Amino acid sequence: MTSAKHSDPSGITTLPLSKSAWTFRNAKESKFYPATVPGCVHTDLRTAGLIPDPFWGSNELDLRWIENEDWVYETVFQVDLEQLQGERVELVADGLDTIATVSVNGQEVAKTNNMFIGYRWDVKSLLKDGCNTISIHFASSAVYARETRTDYEGGVLNDPESRAPVIRKEQCQFGWDWGPRFVTAGIWQDIRIESAPANVLRSFKVEQEHRENGEVLLSVSPEVDGRLRSLDYSLEVSLNGVSAGTVASLGNGRFEVLIENPELWWPNGLGSQPLYEICLSATSKQTGTPAGSCQKTIGLRTIKLVREADEAGESFYFSVNGKPVFAKGANWIPVHAFVAGLTRDDYARDLESAAAANMNMIRVWGGGIYETEDFYDLCDELGLLVWQDFMFACAHYPGDAAFVRSVKEEATQQVKRLHHRASLALWCGNNESELLAAKALTVPKNLKDYKRVFEKLLPEVVSKNDGQTDYWQSSPHRPDGENGHEAGEKHGDTHFWDVWHARHPVKSYEKWNFRFCSEFGMQSYSSPATNATFCSAEDNNVFGPAMENHQKNCGGNQVILDYVSRRYRFPKSQDDLIYLSQLNQAYCMQVGVEHYRRLMPHCMGALYWQLNDCWPVASWSSIEFTGRWKALHFIAKRFFSPALVTAKVDGDESWGIGNYRHSDIEQLELYTVFDGVPNAKGLLSWELFHVNGESLLQGTKRVNLRYGESKSQKTLKLAKLLKKHGRDNLFMRIALDSDDQRLSEDTVFFTPIRFVELPKAETKVAIRKLSKTEFELDFTSTAFQHRFEFDFPGLCCKASDNYFELYAGETKTVQIEFPEPVALGQLKRGIKYRSLVNTY
Repeated sequence: MTSAKHSDPSGITTLPLSKSAWTFRNAKESKFYPATVPGCVHTDLRTAGLIPDPFWGSNELDLRWIENEDWVYETVFQVDLEQLQGERVELVADGLDTIATVSVNGQEVAKTNNMFIGYRWDVKSLLKDGCNTISIHFASSAVYARETRTDYEGGVLNDPESRAPVIRKEQCQFGWDWGPRFVTAGIWQDIRIESAPANVLRSFKVEQEHRENGEVLLSVSPEVDGRLRSLDYSLEVSLNGVSAGTVASLGNGRFEVLIENPELWWPNGLGSQPLYEICLSATSKQTGTPAGSCQKTIGLRTIKLVREADEAGESFYFSVNGKPVFAKGANWIPVHAFVAGLTRDDYARDLESAAAANMNMIRVWGGGIYETEDFYDLCDELGLLVWQDFMFACAHYPGDAAFVRSVKEEATQQVKRLHHRASLALWCGNNESELLAAKALTVPKNLKDYKRVFEKLLPEVVSKNDGQTDYWQSSPHRPDGENGHEAGEKHGDTHFWDVWHARHPVKSYEKWNFRFCSEFGMQSYSSPATNATFCSAEDNNVFGPAMENHQKNCGGNQVILDYVSRRYRFPKSQDDLIYLSQLNQAYCMQVGVEHYRRLMPHCMGALYWQLNDCWPVASWSSIEFTGRWKALHFIAKRFFSPALVTAKVDGDESWGIGNYRHSDIEQLELYTVFDGVPNAKGLLSWELFHVNGESLLQGTKRVNLRYGESKSQKTLKLAKLLKKHGRDNLFMRIALDSDDQRLSEDTVFFTPIRFVELPKAETKVAIRKLSKTEFELDFTSTAFQHRFEFDFPGLCCKASDNYFELYAGETKTVQIEFPEPVALGQLKRGIKYRSLVNTY
């Protein structure tokens, strides 16, 4: 039986069904098994012991049959006469996945075919006092996709059947080059019975007007089921529980609120994130009884996508509260292959890690889902701007009337749900549909369908239901319709995949001066600890069947080895290969991001692919599925630092006939990049070392660090020293300090590091206990060590730093925190460490 109903002061009585005793069965069979709601058939089958762990080994390949079956979910619940007396009695389903037929007490209520739409159905006449039943028949989405819109041609790059676009469902469930193919079915969001008055307040729209004198005027308009004029309204706006402004009623529930001394919301790194509470309540004019109340949390800010003509073409940057912001961040995919029932903690782990790495923007990629309230709550709280794709990716899509109607309802619901979010920076029509479907869009019908959805429908929905957030029709997109790199240097946003997919040299990042790079990436392997969650030690060879099934990019292993072999020596073990793959990934992203930041303000964004994983896998992520930070995420914390010292090495090394190496590197330029507040003064320093520890050249320069400024501070002519000592024997340490605090530092090499004879070193570690779960580590070394990594195998911890440079004779201090108490002796015995020189 279902949980007890509950009433709230809004006048709406809710009978929750999510925690009811649900059961499910294969539609071909009669036996039921317990089900979890929200949930999906794969997790329910696993809980019932009917299938093995979908993530383990190659089990995914044996579970494809699930997508081709129909599934039935049922529950029995109690309704009393009091609830049936409501003027509105509705079955509310926030998300059904996907091809569903819903019945109440044996009577069909509705059919659904869009995972992203929430539904309300009048069931008052179907319910009875006492025992009631709900049955939901989920037809196979895979079969539906094969049999629906059979005239559709094209498909999505990562769906082997090319049918995902014909169904409004999470596209990456059909397979992607980082994710498994698990085409799910089930009640994936909340479901309930609601009893309410005939006229009921459901939500409201809020708009902001920021005035030149600093005041903010809020306009609040109710969204009502029923007659707007039949209700009286009251509005409260507060900050930290204190009334925040003067409320003026405009009639029909519309209000204006003047906030004279607003506290503005800022992105991460530029200020705080104060959040205002808006509560709108309604009562019946006839009876005075409650008729709904709604609450939204907002941040007072302006966010604009600024596109203005300039010497290069047209700008592309986000302005927050009038301040240009360089977007630093990553792309977000669904946090789990099974998205139903995720909690705030599931999102907090990775989003808090993004903020900790100095990111200020997350791009919600269009092949996943519109995320939960928890996701956007966290982005609001952490100051992470959200570039929000609509859920279309890597294909051209149908444009028939039924498809367009469904998309319109989907988009309207999502825009209404999210328009008020402090973090919402942009609505984007799709991911790569223009780029990857360029050939398909040369067909007139396909182009007409594309324009109907992405150039007409979606911008109209955004304008009507949001009105303040900008719309961008595709990513990447160029106003002149060109997809080449040259166009990306003039305007629009760019996805740059010459490094990785085309296997171009890493130095290729520096060939192009893009305005905004919203995708670029390099794969690495997950750590041995994460790999152990899906395969045994006997089956963990990276070219074996289990690991190969957890590498979803065709030829991905070969590409990883290609790039690793260009920079590093042959490793002693597979664990060392994994470590090198992560160092290579971090190096590639560092080269790209630092180039884009040096270009500021011509380039104003670098969002690498990708932040997170949806299962344990070799991928482009900087955070493994288990939450463990890869080398990239630690190094991203440095290259996204508000104050950055970065070197542009002029020239490169090449190979000719006979595999002889040639180098035209003679100098490097030292830049400072700054997007912190307030402005500051700094000390730039550099020192050229021989690998034997001898200092050959050093210097300092006092610099001014101004917001939004990238500046070439020093050009070092090094031809003579490189010739005298040999480029294979040299490295340069660069650093930026302010008020005796190290803001940024790095090491520069003049040849691929595999040719550098790094010295062997002795390392000493001192561990101090700060609390039962917190410790401090001091590392010292007798010689320079590149990308020093430490770990406590079998233990999870958060570290303030890792994969760092350990310079001879200096102490590096790192703070670590464990989720549970740990003994000091256990840490001293268990610590493991290495640097690059230990891998060969």
